[in-house]
Amino acid sequence: MSHPIPQLCCLLALCLLAGCTPYADVRERRPEFSASASFTGPLAALRDRIRGAQSRERAKPLLALGEYLAVAEAASAKLAANPRDKAALEAYNFAVARALGVIKEGQLDPWTKPMPVPGGRDGYMLTHRPDPRPGWNPALYDFVPADQFDVRGKYVTKQAVKEGVGAPIVAMGREQNRDFEKNFGLPRTYYGVTAVIRFKGGVAEIAFEDPLATEKVKVAGRTMPLAANFTVPLAVMLEQAEPQKLELTRLIWPEKYARTARISRLQPYDPNKTVVLVIHGLMDTPATWAPLINELRSDETLRRNYQFWFYSYPSGYPYAYSAAILRSQLDAAEKRFPLRKPMILMGHSMGGCISRLLVTDAGDRLWREIFGRAPADTPMSESSRRLFSDALVFKNRPEVGRVIFISAPLRGADLAVNPLGRIGSSLVRSPRMLLEAGSDAMNLVALQSGELRLRRIPNSIDTLAPNSRFVLAVNKIPIVKGVPLNVIVGDRGKGGNKDRTPPVMSDGVVPYWSSHLPQAESEKIVPSNHSAHQHPEAIKEVARILKRHAGS
Repeated sequence: MSHPIPQLCCLLALCLLAGCTPYADVRERRPEFSASASFTGPLAALRDRIRGAQSRERAKPLLALGEYLAVAEAASAKLAANPRDKAALEAYNFAVARALGVIKEGQLDPWTKPMPVPGGRDGYMLTHRPDPRPGWNPALYDFVPADQFDVRGKYVTKQAVKEGVGAPIVAMGREQNRDFEKNFGLPRTYYGVTAVIRFKGGVAEIAFEDPLATEKVKVAGRTMPLAANFTVPLAVMLEQAEPQKLELTRLIWPEKYARTARISRLQPYDPNKTVVLVIHGLMDTPATWAPLINELRSDETLRRNYQFWFYSYPSGYPYAYSAAILRSQLDAAEKRFPLRKPMILMGHSMGGCISRLLVTDAGDRLWREIFGRAPADTPMSESSRRLFSDALVFKNRPEVGRVIFISAPLRGADLAVNPLGRIGSSLVRSPRMLLEAGSDAMNLVALQSGELRLRRIPNSIDTLAPNSRFVLAVNKIPIVKGVPLNVIVGDRGKGGNKDRTPPVMSDGVVPYWSSHLPQAESEKIVPSNHSAHQHPEAIKEVARILKRHAGS
């Protein structure tokens, strides 16, 4: 038998290497105006003015801003005459982007009061369209044009963009958001907007449009598609937040990161759009959904019908406990943002197991299966009783209208019981309250032959073991009827059997037999490892499911 210390070192080394892999590599650059061949005649003059303004940006930012406004005004006049004039649109969008860039780099302030800018015939009074929504004061943000970023990385492999009018911008909060937990928002804002500038009587008004809420805008009296870049804001957020640093630490020390167990919205709440609540898996964060979100947002039908929420949690918790926290979070979130439509759950790996509990009407049956007696007849401290009641006694959530399971070990995974899994389990430091409750439980549970035996309360890895009493018990309780289910399974292409007969079909972590649901509305096997939710075929399948759901 091999010694556990080298295995432990290998596990830690792999985890640290994974944490060092950049999910997003973001670098700023200075865009150059590369005019198309159609820039002739008057449009050639706009090209020359843009290049002249670029040469003045650093030394004379106010003069450069005036030149960009003059170009944008002249280009918008041409768009008023012909909204299909690609050269005029190119000049307008570039000038608007550079105007916003100069405002930031030159530390100019048209947000607190109108700002006079020299340029054009008699100069401009630069202002912005007021927005009554709280938190939408432009003075609270730095606005950086999306075309000033080069982005790449593990989770940023393609750009999702939409052609149209306006300059895609990354709005970055200057400070941490107040009450972000209360409002189920993000600690700091990194959001994609599109800037347009409208001209009237010497006034240049900047407006920031939300491309997730608006598909077309009126500029120069013409209604045109709104331009958008859905990738760069995600990439900037990933680089700044560095979520990979939380993956291993939240697994090993969940109590330290208890406050990170929460629902958060990726966009402003829209009661007319269906919420898709995505739930990550073991040793992961919501960042894992970036490739899928990036791709789905490029589809107008999906933008029009859906909004995305995340549930993040320290993955060292046993998943029944994480599901209990999620139920509490849902209660609070839905008071703040009442749902008009049933939500969709989408869970990857252990996130699928958490999702399964939300569509299970357990009552006290799970308690009875684990403890062998009714809750009232189970002797334990009041604090332990409350904890186990929250985790084991529950009803299905009626607001859930569909569940998409991706690589979900619903019946467990052998990886949790092999030597590497046991080493990983031993690294997890369970919270004190769970350890105290576990001491009560250990004296009450009579394990059967073949069941996973522990001297402490199970952690997340233990609750993924196929012979865990919890896994065995929960699979005796059916998923409620009436909720459509969809299953996506990864297969590394090595073949194998769909049942437990070796060799078994697997994504390398979860075998097919564990993810398969006979009652599922659809099942898709994709040629993927365990990260099936990031595979193009799985993303395409999710899009298909969501479009069909929207149509129904």
